[in-house]
Amino acid sequence: MRSTVMKNLHTLNLLPILALASLFIKISGSISLRPVLTGPDMAYLSSRVVFQCIAPDSSLPVTYELMGDGGVLIDTVADLQGDQPASFNLKVTASSEGSYHCKATTGRSTGVSDSINLSVVTPPSNTRVTSEPFPPVAYEGSRVVLSCSVTKGSHLSYTWFFNRKAVTSLTSPLLLLTANKLVMSNVAPEHAGYYSCIAWSRAQDTRFSSSSEVQVTVKVYVSKPRISFYISKEGASHRGNVTCWSTRGSPPVNISLLLDDKEVGSVTATESLAAWFPVAMEPGLDMGVARCRLTTEVQELMSEPVTLEVVPVGGDVKVEVEYLYRADSKMVAAMLSCQISRGTFPYVSWLLNDSVLPSETHEDSHIQPVLSHYALTDRRRTLVLAKLSPEESGYYRCRSRDSYDDSGPWVESAAVLVRVTDCNLCSMPRATSTTETPPKVFMNTIEVISIAFCCLLLLMLAVGVGCVCKMFDDKQGHAHIATTNPTPDALPLSALMSQSGGEQDDTDWDSVGF
Repeated sequence: MRSTVMKNLHTLNLLPILALASLFIKISGSISLRPVLTGPDMAYLSSRVVFQCIAPDSSLPVTYELMGDGGVLIDTVADLQGDQPASFNLKVTASSEGSYHCKATTGRSTGVSDSINLSVVTPPSNTRVTSEPFPPVAYEGSRVVLSCSVTKGSHLSYTWFFNRKAVTSLTSPLLLLTANKLVMSNVAPEHAGYYSCIAWSRAQDTRFSSSSEVQVTVKVYVSKPRISFYISKEGASHRGNVTCWSTRGSPPVNISLLLDDKEVGSVTATESLAAWFPVAMEPGLDMGVARCRLTTEVQELMSEPVTLEVVPVGGDVKVEVEYLYRADSKMVAAMLSCQISRGTFPYVSWLLNDSVLPSETHEDSHIQPVLSHYALTDRRRTLVLAKLSPEESGYYRCRSRDSYDDSGPWVESAAVLVRVTDCNLCSMPRATSTTETPPKVFMNTIEVISIAFCCLLLLMLAVGVGCVCKMFDDKQGHAHIATTNPTPDALPLSALMSQSGGEQDDTDWDSVGF
Protein backbone atom coordinates (compact mmCIF):
# COMPACT_ATOMS: atom_id res chain seq x y z
CA MET A 1 0.00 0.00 0.00
CA ARG A 2 2.75 2.35 0.95
CA SER A 3 4.66 1.61 -2.25
CA THR A 4 1.58 2.29 -4.35
CA VAL A 5 1.08 5.67 -2.76
CA MET A 6 4.70 6.57 -3.31
CA LYS A 7 4.45 5.55 -6.94
CA ASN A 8 1.40 7.75 -7.49
CA LEU A 9 3.13 10.70 -5.84
CA HIS A 10 6.12 10.22 -8.10
CA THR A 11 3.84 10.17 -11.14
CA LEU A 12 2.13 13.37 -10.04
CA ASN A 13 5.52 15.07 -9.73
CA LEU A 14 6.38 14.13 -13.33
CA LEU A 15 3.16 15.50 -14.84
CA PRO A 16 4.24 19.22 -14.82
CA ILE A 17 7.51 18.27 -16.40
CA LEU A 18 5.76 16.29 -19.12
CA ALA A 19 3.34 19.15 -19.74
CA LEU A 20 6.15 21.67 -20.09
CA ALA A 21 8.01 19.37 -22.45
CA SER A 22 4.92 18.93 -24.62
CA LEU A 23 4.37 22.70 -24.72
CA PHE A 24 8.00 23.26 -25.63
CA ILE A 25 7.73 20.75 -28.45
CA LYS A 26 4.64 22.50 -29.83
CA ILE A 27 6.21 25.97 -29.61
CA SER A 28 9.42 24.74 -31.18
CA GLY A 29 7.53 23.20 -34.06
CA SER A 30 5.56 26.36 -34.77
CA ILE A 31 8.62 28.63 -34.64
CA SER A 32 10.73 26.48 -36.92
CA LEU A 33 8.10 26.60 -39.71
CA ARG A 34 9.13 29.64 -41.77
CA PRO A 35 7.64 29.61 -45.29
CA VAL A 36 9.19 31.77 -48.05
CA LEU A 37 7.04 33.30 -50.81
CA THR A 38 8.57 34.33 -54.14
CA GLY A 39 6.95 36.01 -57.13
CA PRO A 40 6.78 39.20 -59.20
CA ASP A 41 5.96 42.59 -57.80
CA MET A 42 4.77 43.93 -61.17
CA ALA A 43 2.79 42.23 -63.91
CA TYR A 44 0.96 43.29 -67.04
CA LEU A 45 -2.78 43.22 -67.12
CA SER A 46 -4.16 39.94 -68.58
CA SER A 47 -0.79 38.21 -68.23
CA ARG A 48 -0.13 35.11 -66.07
CA VAL A 49 2.13 35.10 -63.00
CA VAL A 50 3.45 32.34 -60.72
CA PHE A 51 3.92 32.60 -56.95
CA GLN A 52 5.93 29.89 -55.20
CA CYS A 53 5.94 29.07 -51.49
CA ILE A 54 8.22 26.67 -49.58
CA ALA A 55 8.89 25.92 -45.92
CA PRO A 56 12.39 24.42 -45.68
CA ASP A 57 13.09 21.54 -43.28
CA SER A 58 9.45 21.05 -42.41
CA SER A 59 7.88 17.70 -41.56
CA LEU A 60 5.46 16.11 -43.99
CA PRO A 61 2.87 16.62 -45.09
CA VAL A 62 2.87 20.43 -45.58
CA THR A 63 -0.12 22.39 -46.71
CA TYR A 64 0.47 25.75 -48.41
CA GLU A 65 -2.19 28.43 -48.72
CA LEU A 66 -1.86 31.62 -50.84
CA MET A 67 -3.67 34.46 -49.14
CA GLY A 68 -4.66 37.83 -50.56
CA ASP A 69 -5.60 41.16 -48.98
CA GLY A 70 -7.84 40.73 -45.95
CA GLY A 71 -6.86 37.07 -45.53
CA VAL A 72 -8.80 35.95 -48.60
CA LEU A 73 -7.81 32.41 -49.56
CA ILE A 74 -6.81 32.24 -53.20
CA ASP A 75 -5.49 28.70 -53.59
CA THR A 76 -4.22 25.69 -51.59
CA VAL A 77 -1.42 23.25 -52.50
CA ALA A 78 -0.20 20.21 -50.49
CA ASP A 79 3.42 19.03 -50.47
CA LEU A 80 3.68 15.28 -49.90
CA GLN A 81 7.29 14.76 -51.05
CA GLY A 82 9.16 17.34 -48.99
CA ASP A 83 11.23 20.40 -49.89
CA GLN A 84 9.14 20.97 -53.03
CA PRO A 85 7.80 24.52 -53.57
CA ALA A 86 4.13 24.99 -54.03
CA SER A 87 3.28 26.89 -57.23
CA PHE A 88 0.29 29.17 -57.59
CA ASN A 89 -0.61 30.22 -61.16
CA LEU A 90 -2.71 33.36 -61.46
CA LYS A 91 -4.16 35.34 -64.34
CA VAL A 92 -3.67 39.05 -63.68
CA THR A 93 -6.80 41.15 -63.64
CA ALA A 94 -7.44 44.68 -62.47
CA SER A 95 -8.43 43.27 -59.07
CA SER A 96 -5.20 41.29 -58.76
CA GLU A 97 -3.30 44.29 -57.45
CA GLY A 98 -2.57 44.05 -53.76
CA SER A 99 -0.62 42.21 -51.06
CA TYR A 100 0.01 38.44 -51.08
CA HIS A 101 1.40 36.07 -48.41
CA CYS A 102 1.72 32.32 -47.90
CA LYS A 103 0.68 30.22 -44.89
CA ALA A 104 2.29 26.81 -44.36
CA THR A 105 0.79 24.15 -42.04
CA THR A 106 2.31 20.83 -40.95
CA GLY A 107 0.67 18.84 -38.18
CA ARG A 108 0.02 21.32 -35.44
CA SER A 109 2.66 23.86 -36.74
CA THR A 110 1.76 26.94 -38.83
CA GLY A 111 3.98 29.61 -40.40
CA VAL A 112 3.29 32.78 -42.39
CA SER A 113 5.64 34.25 -45.03
CA ASP A 114 6.48 37.86 -45.74
CA SER A 115 4.15 39.75 -48.08
CA ILE A 116 4.64 40.62 -51.74
CA ASN A 117 2.87 43.67 -53.14
CA LEU A 118 1.78 43.04 -56.70
CA SER A 119 1.24 46.05 -59.00
CA VAL A 120 -0.85 45.58 -62.11
CA VAL A 121 0.71 47.40 -65.07
CA THR A 122 -1.34 48.56 -68.02
CA PRO A 123 0.82 48.93 -71.15
CA PRO A 124 0.57 52.29 -72.98
CA SER A 125 -1.55 52.73 -76.05
CA ASN A 126 -2.61 55.55 -78.40
CA THR A 127 0.22 57.88 -77.39
CA ARG A 128 -0.01 61.47 -78.70
CA VAL A 129 1.55 64.88 -78.06
CA THR A 130 -0.69 67.69 -76.85
CA SER A 131 0.36 71.30 -76.43
CA GLU A 132 -0.45 74.39 -74.46
CA PRO A 133 -1.17 76.65 -76.28
CA PHE A 134 -2.88 74.75 -79.04
CA PRO A 135 -1.94 74.81 -81.83
CA PRO A 136 1.72 74.92 -80.75
CA VAL A 137 2.42 78.38 -82.15
CA ALA A 138 3.96 80.98 -79.86
CA TYR A 139 6.01 84.17 -79.96
CA GLU A 140 9.57 84.22 -78.69
CA GLY A 141 9.84 84.63 -74.94
CA SER A 142 6.51 82.95 -74.17
CA ARG A 143 5.83 79.60 -72.48
CA VAL A 144 5.08 76.36 -74.33
CA VAL A 145 4.22 73.07 -72.59
CA LEU A 146 4.08 69.76 -74.46
CA SER A 147 2.43 66.71 -72.85
CA CYS A 148 2.88 63.05 -73.76
CA SER A 149 -0.65 61.68 -73.32
CA VAL A 150 -1.95 58.10 -73.60
CA THR A 151 -5.42 56.61 -73.80
CA LYS A 152 -4.47 53.76 -71.45
CA GLY A 153 -1.37 53.03 -69.45
CA SER A 154 0.10 52.94 -65.98
CA HIS A 155 3.55 52.95 -64.37
CA LEU A 156 4.84 54.83 -67.41
CA SER A 157 8.13 56.47 -68.27
CA TYR A 158 8.64 58.93 -71.12
CA THR A 159 11.29 59.75 -73.70
CA TRP A 160 11.11 62.94 -75.78
CA PHE A 161 12.55 63.56 -79.24
CA PHE A 162 13.34 66.89 -80.94
CA ASN A 163 13.90 66.61 -84.67
CA ARG A 164 14.25 62.85 -84.09
CA LYS A 165 17.02 63.20 -81.51
CA ALA A 166 16.52 62.19 -77.89
CA VAL A 167 16.10 65.09 -75.49
CA THR A 168 18.02 64.99 -72.21
CA SER A 169 18.86 67.57 -69.58
CA LEU A 170 22.46 67.50 -70.83
CA THR A 171 21.78 67.92 -74.55
CA SER A 172 18.95 70.44 -74.09
CA PRO A 173 19.48 72.42 -70.86
CA LEU A 174 16.83 74.99 -71.84
CA LEU A 175 14.12 72.29 -71.95
CA LEU A 176 12.63 71.10 -68.65
CA LEU A 177 11.53 67.46 -68.45
CA THR A 178 9.03 66.73 -65.69
CA ALA A 179 6.77 63.65 -65.55
CA ASN A 180 5.09 63.43 -68.96
CA LYS A 181 5.70 67.10 -69.82
CA LEU A 182 8.34 68.99 -71.76
CA VAL A 183 8.39 72.65 -70.71
CA MET A 184 9.88 75.54 -72.69
CA SER A 185 9.53 78.44 -70.27
CA ASN A 186 11.24 81.01 -72.49
CA VAL A 187 10.80 79.79 -76.02
CA ALA A 188 13.32 80.94 -78.64
CA PRO A 189 13.51 80.53 -82.45
CA GLU A 190 15.93 77.62 -82.05
CA HIS A 191 13.16 75.68 -80.27
CA ALA A 192 11.08 75.55 -83.42
CA GLY A 193 10.92 72.08 -84.95
CA TYR A 194 9.30 68.67 -84.72
CA TYR A 195 8.62 66.98 -81.37
CA SER A 196 7.50 63.43 -80.55
CA CYS A 197 7.47 61.15 -77.51
CA ILE A 198 7.50 57.49 -76.49
CA ALA A 199 5.58 56.21 -73.46
CA TRP A 200 6.92 52.94 -72.07
CA SER A 201 6.53 50.61 -69.11
CA ARG A 202 8.59 47.70 -67.80
CA ALA A 203 7.30 44.61 -65.99
CA GLN A 204 8.18 41.14 -67.30
CA ASP A 205 9.41 42.96 -70.41
CA THR A 206 9.36 46.50 -71.88
CA ARG A 207 6.36 47.68 -73.84
CA PHE A 208 6.07 51.10 -75.49
CA SER A 209 3.86 53.27 -77.66
CA SER A 210 5.11 56.09 -79.93
CA SER A 211 3.38 59.33 -80.86
CA SER A 212 3.39 61.09 -84.19
CA GLU A 213 5.43 64.28 -84.68
CA VAL A 214 4.06 67.69 -83.78
CA GLN A 215 5.52 70.87 -85.27
CA VAL A 216 6.22 73.71 -82.86
CA THR A 217 6.32 77.13 -84.53
CA VAL A 218 8.10 80.02 -82.82
CA LYS A 219 7.21 83.43 -84.18
CA VAL A 220 9.62 86.34 -84.02
CA TYR A 221 8.43 89.83 -83.17
CA VAL A 222 8.79 92.16 -86.12
CA SER A 223 11.24 95.04 -85.92
CA LYS A 224 10.41 98.67 -86.52
CA PRO A 225 9.53 99.13 -90.20
CA ARG A 226 11.69 101.18 -92.52
CA ILE A 227 10.69 103.30 -95.48
CA SER A 228 12.38 104.44 -98.67
CA PHE A 229 11.24 105.77 -102.01
CA TYR A 230 12.43 105.99 -105.57
CA ILE A 231 11.38 107.76 -108.75
CA SER A 232 11.55 106.61 -112.34
CA LYS A 233 10.86 108.31 -115.61
CA GLU A 234 8.54 106.86 -118.22
CA GLY A 235 8.47 108.99 -121.30
CA ALA A 236 7.71 112.55 -120.27
CA SER A 237 6.10 111.60 -116.95
CA HIS A 238 7.46 110.35 -113.66
CA ARG A 239 6.32 107.62 -111.32
CA GLY A 240 7.21 107.12 -107.67
CA ASN A 241 7.53 103.94 -105.68
CA VAL A 242 7.59 103.64 -101.86
CA THR A 243 9.09 100.56 -100.21
CA CYS A 244 8.12 99.47 -96.70
CA TRP A 245 10.06 96.66 -95.04
CA SER A 246 11.19 95.17 -91.77
CA THR A 247 14.50 93.43 -91.13
CA ARG A 248 13.22 90.91 -88.56
CA GLY A 249 10.01 89.11 -87.84
CA SER A 250 7.71 86.28 -88.82
CA PRO A 251 5.12 86.61 -91.58
CA PRO A 252 2.30 87.06 -92.24
CA VAL A 253 2.18 90.80 -91.58
CA ASN A 254 -0.06 93.56 -92.81
CA ILE A 255 1.84 96.50 -94.31
CA SER A 256 0.12 99.82 -94.96
CA LEU A 257 1.29 103.10 -96.48
CA LEU A 258 0.08 106.35 -94.95
CA LEU A 259 0.41 109.62 -96.83
CA ASP A 260 -0.23 112.67 -94.67
CA ASP A 261 -1.75 110.29 -92.07
CA LYS A 262 -4.21 108.81 -94.57
CA GLU A 263 -3.95 105.18 -95.66
CA VAL A 264 -3.38 104.97 -99.40
CA GLY A 265 -2.47 101.28 -99.68
CA SER A 266 -2.38 98.02 -97.73
CA VAL A 267 -0.83 94.61 -98.44
CA THR A 268 -0.70 91.34 -96.47
CA ALA A 269 2.77 89.87 -96.85
CA THR A 270 2.74 86.10 -96.34
CA GLU A 271 6.24 85.12 -97.44
CA SER A 272 8.31 88.25 -96.84
CA LEU A 273 8.41 91.41 -94.75
CA ALA A 274 8.34 93.94 -97.59
CA ALA A 275 5.75 95.70 -99.72
CA TRP A 276 5.87 98.24 -102.55
CA PHE A 277 3.37 101.01 -103.22
CA PRO A 278 3.12 103.22 -106.34
CA VAL A 279 2.65 106.94 -105.64
CA ALA A 280 2.44 110.10 -107.68
CA MET A 281 5.74 111.96 -107.69
CA GLU A 282 7.21 114.91 -109.56
CA PRO A 283 10.77 116.26 -109.24
CA GLY A 284 10.97 119.51 -107.33
CA LEU A 285 7.55 119.11 -105.67
CA ASP A 286 6.70 118.13 -102.09
CA MET A 287 4.25 115.24 -102.43
CA GLY A 288 3.57 114.87 -98.70
CA VAL A 289 4.85 112.95 -95.69
CA ALA A 290 4.79 109.17 -95.92
CA ARG A 291 4.96 106.54 -93.17
CA CYS A 292 4.75 102.76 -93.12
CA ARG A 293 2.54 100.90 -90.67
CA LEU A 294 3.18 97.24 -89.91
CA THR A 295 0.54 95.20 -88.09
CA THR A 296 0.55 91.65 -86.72
CA GLU A 297 -1.80 89.84 -84.36
CA VAL A 298 0.16 91.23 -81.39
CA GLN A 299 2.00 94.30 -82.72
CA GLU A 300 1.43 97.59 -84.49
CA LEU A 301 4.52 99.58 -85.45
CA MET A 302 5.13 102.79 -87.40
CA SER A 303 8.18 103.82 -89.39
CA GLU A 304 9.88 107.18 -89.21
CA PRO A 305 8.25 109.81 -91.46
CA VAL A 306 9.86 110.70 -94.76
CA THR A 307 9.03 113.62 -97.03
CA LEU A 308 8.31 112.56 -100.59
CA GLU A 309 10.31 115.29 -102.28
CA VAL A 310 12.77 114.69 -105.09
CA VAL A 311 15.41 117.42 -105.35
CA PRO A 312 17.07 117.54 -108.80
CA VAL A 313 20.86 117.42 -108.94
CA GLY A 314 22.39 120.88 -109.08
CA GLY A 315 24.57 123.44 -107.37
CA ASP A 316 28.30 123.10 -106.86
CA VAL A 317 30.18 119.86 -107.41
CA LYS A 318 33.75 119.48 -106.20
CA VAL A 319 36.34 116.78 -105.68
CA GLU A 320 38.22 116.29 -102.40
CA VAL A 321 41.40 114.21 -102.33
CA GLU A 322 42.76 112.28 -99.36
CA TYR A 323 46.02 110.34 -99.47
CA LEU A 324 46.51 107.20 -97.41
CA TYR A 325 49.86 106.16 -95.94
CA ARG A 326 51.30 103.02 -94.45
CA ALA A 327 52.90 102.88 -91.01
CA ASP A 328 56.29 103.61 -92.60
CA SER A 329 54.85 106.79 -94.19
CA LYS A 330 54.79 105.38 -97.69
CA MET A 331 51.89 106.58 -99.81
CA VAL A 332 49.77 103.59 -100.83
CA ALA A 333 46.37 104.86 -101.96
CA ALA A 334 44.24 107.88 -102.63
CA MET A 335 40.53 108.52 -102.07
CA LEU A 336 38.65 111.02 -104.23
CA SER A 337 35.23 112.11 -102.95
CA CYS A 338 32.64 113.79 -105.13
CA GLN A 339 30.82 116.41 -103.07
CA ILE A 340 27.41 117.35 -104.50
CA SER A 341 25.62 120.31 -102.97
CA ARG A 342 22.10 119.06 -103.74
CA GLY A 343 20.27 116.18 -105.34
CA THR A 344 18.17 113.32 -103.97
CA PHE A 345 19.15 110.62 -106.47
CA PRO A 346 22.50 111.58 -108.02
CA TYR A 347 24.35 109.37 -110.46
CA VAL A 348 28.10 110.02 -110.38
CA SER A 349 30.61 109.53 -113.17
CA TRP A 350 34.38 109.97 -112.92
CA LEU A 351 36.76 111.32 -115.54
CA LEU A 352 40.54 111.15 -115.79
CA ASN A 353 42.04 113.63 -118.23
CA ASP A 354 38.55 114.06 -119.77
CA SER A 355 38.14 110.30 -120.30
CA VAL A 356 35.33 108.50 -118.50
CA LEU A 357 36.77 106.26 -115.82
CA PRO A 358 35.62 103.62 -115.18
CA SER A 359 33.09 102.38 -117.68
CA GLU A 360 29.61 103.67 -116.96
CA THR A 361 28.11 100.32 -117.93
CA HIS A 362 29.04 98.95 -114.50
CA GLU A 363 26.61 99.80 -111.74
CA ASP A 364 27.42 99.20 -108.12
CA SER A 365 25.24 99.10 -105.06
CA HIS A 366 27.85 99.20 -102.32
CA ILE A 367 31.37 98.58 -103.56
CA GLN A 368 32.40 97.38 -107.00
CA PRO A 369 35.98 96.99 -108.18
CA VAL A 370 35.95 97.85 -111.86
CA LEU A 371 39.66 97.33 -112.43
CA SER A 372 42.30 95.85 -110.18
CA HIS A 373 43.45 99.29 -109.03
CA TYR A 374 40.13 101.18 -109.03
CA ALA A 375 37.15 100.82 -106.75
CA LEU A 376 33.88 102.72 -106.34
CA THR A 377 32.12 103.06 -103.01
CA ASP A 378 29.32 105.09 -101.48
CA ARG A 379 27.10 104.79 -104.57
CA ARG A 380 29.92 105.79 -106.89
CA ARG A 381 30.58 109.00 -104.95
CA THR A 382 34.04 107.85 -103.83
CA LEU A 383 36.79 106.72 -106.20
CA VAL A 384 39.59 104.73 -104.57
CA LEU A 385 42.96 104.53 -106.30
CA ALA A 386 44.11 101.33 -104.67
CA LYS A 387 47.40 101.21 -106.57
CA LEU A 388 49.50 104.33 -106.98
CA SER A 389 52.07 104.75 -109.72
CA PRO A 390 53.06 107.66 -111.97
CA GLU A 391 50.55 106.35 -114.53
CA GLU A 392 47.69 107.31 -112.16
CA SER A 393 48.76 110.96 -112.24
CA GLY A 394 46.43 113.34 -113.98
CA TYR A 395 43.42 115.59 -113.67
CA TYR A 396 40.40 113.99 -112.06
CA ARG A 397 36.86 115.31 -112.26
CA CYS A 398 33.45 114.02 -111.25
CA ARG A 399 30.11 114.82 -112.78
CA SER A 400 26.59 114.08 -111.65
CA ARG A 401 23.07 113.91 -113.01
CA ASP A 402 19.70 112.58 -111.85
CA SER A 403 19.80 108.79 -111.82
CA TYR A 404 16.19 108.54 -113.00
CA ASP A 405 16.83 110.63 -116.12
CA ASP A 406 19.47 109.16 -118.44
CA SER A 407 19.14 112.12 -120.78
CA GLY A 408 19.43 114.74 -118.06
CA PRO A 409 22.21 117.35 -117.96
CA TRP A 410 25.50 116.74 -116.15
CA VAL A 411 26.85 119.00 -113.42
CA GLU A 412 30.64 118.82 -113.42
CA SER A 413 33.31 119.66 -110.87
CA ALA A 414 36.59 121.44 -111.47
CA ALA A 415 39.58 119.27 -112.29
CA VAL A 416 41.85 118.25 -109.43
CA LEU A 417 45.45 117.27 -110.07
CA VAL A 418 46.62 114.03 -108.54
CA ARG A 419 50.39 113.88 -108.91
CA VAL A 420 52.05 110.57 -108.20
CA THR A 421 55.84 110.50 -108.48
CA ASP A 422 58.53 108.17 -107.30
CA CYS A 423 59.31 110.67 -104.56
CA ASN A 424 55.71 110.50 -103.31
CA LEU A 425 56.03 106.77 -102.98
CA CYS A 426 59.17 107.05 -100.82
CA SER A 427 59.11 107.26 -97.06
CA MET A 428 58.10 110.63 -95.68
CA PRO A 429 59.94 112.47 -92.86
CA ARG A 430 56.96 112.02 -90.53
CA ALA A 431 54.97 108.86 -90.04
CA THR A 432 51.35 109.10 -91.04
CA SER A 433 48.69 106.53 -90.30
CA THR A 434 46.82 104.91 -93.13
CA THR A 435 43.70 106.87 -92.30
CA GLU A 436 45.37 110.21 -91.62
CA THR A 437 45.02 113.07 -94.05
CA PRO A 438 48.48 114.45 -95.02
CA PRO A 439 49.40 118.02 -94.02
CA LYS A 440 47.88 120.67 -96.25
CA VAL A 441 50.18 122.97 -98.20
CA PHE A 442 48.10 126.09 -97.76
CA MET A 443 47.29 127.68 -94.43
CA ASN A 444 44.25 129.77 -93.71
CA THR A 445 44.33 133.35 -92.37
CA ILE A 446 43.92 132.37 -88.72
CA GLU A 447 46.94 130.08 -88.89
CA VAL A 448 49.07 132.85 -90.45
CA ILE A 449 48.02 135.39 -87.79
CA SER A 450 48.72 132.90 -85.01
CA ILE A 451 52.21 132.15 -86.27
CA ALA A 452 53.03 135.87 -86.72
CA PHE A 453 51.81 136.66 -83.21
CA CYS A 454 53.94 133.89 -81.74
CA CYS A 455 57.02 135.13 -83.59
CA LEU A 456 56.43 138.71 -82.37
CA LEU A 457 55.98 137.49 -78.82
CA LEU A 458 59.23 135.54 -78.97
CA LEU A 459 61.05 138.59 -80.39
CA MET A 460 59.77 140.86 -77.59
CA LEU A 461 60.75 138.27 -75.02
CA ALA A 462 64.28 138.08 -76.44
CA VAL A 463 64.66 141.91 -76.45
CA GLY A 464 63.41 142.10 -72.86
CA VAL A 465 65.86 139.48 -71.70
CA GLY A 466 68.70 141.34 -73.48
CA CYS A 467 67.83 144.64 -71.78
CA VAL A 468 67.72 143.06 -68.35
CA CYS A 469 71.11 141.45 -68.91
CA LYS A 470 72.58 144.79 -70.09
CA MET A 471 71.34 146.66 -67.03
CA PHE A 472 72.73 143.98 -64.76
CA ASP A 473 76.17 144.22 -66.43
CA ASP A 474 76.22 148.08 -66.06
CA LYS A 475 75.52 147.87 -62.32
CA GLN A 476 78.35 145.39 -61.86
CA GLY A 477 80.79 147.76 -63.74
CA HIS A 478 79.99 150.78 -61.49
CA ALA A 479 80.44 148.72 -58.38
CA HIS A 480 83.88 147.62 -59.55
CA ILE A 481 85.06 151.22 -60.17
CA ALA A 482 83.85 152.31 -56.71
CA THR A 483 85.91 149.66 -54.97
CA THR A 484 89.16 150.27 -56.92
CA ASN A 485 89.08 154.17 -56.81
CA PRO A 486 88.45 155.54 -53.23
CA THR A 487 86.93 159.02 -52.76
CA PRO A 488 89.21 162.15 -52.53
CA ASP A 489 88.31 162.68 -48.87
CA ALA A 490 90.13 159.47 -48.03
CA LEU A 491 93.36 160.34 -49.91
CA PRO A 492 96.32 162.28 -48.31
CA LEU A 493 97.27 165.66 -49.66
CA SER A 494 100.50 164.31 -51.10
CA ALA A 495 98.53 161.76 -53.10
CA LEU A 496 96.27 164.48 -54.39
CA MET A 497 99.21 166.65 -55.32
CA SER A 498 100.91 163.81 -57.12
CA GLN A 499 97.71 162.88 -58.84
CA SER A 500 97.13 166.42 -60.07
CA GLY A 501 100.72 167.26 -60.77
CA GLY A 502 100.31 166.82 -64.46
CA GLU A 503 97.33 169.16 -64.59
CA GLN A 504 97.41 172.89 -65.56
CA ASP A 505 97.98 175.61 -62.95
CA ASP A 506 94.50 177.03 -63.29
CA THR A 507 92.90 173.75 -61.91
CA ASP A 508 89.85 174.49 -59.82
CA TRP A 509 90.82 173.22 -56.38
CA ASP A 510 87.24 173.36 -55.26
CA SER A 511 86.75 170.33 -57.47
CA VAL A 512 88.98 168.23 -55.20
CA GLY A 513 87.17 169.09 -52.02
CA PHE A 514 88.96 172.17 -50.52
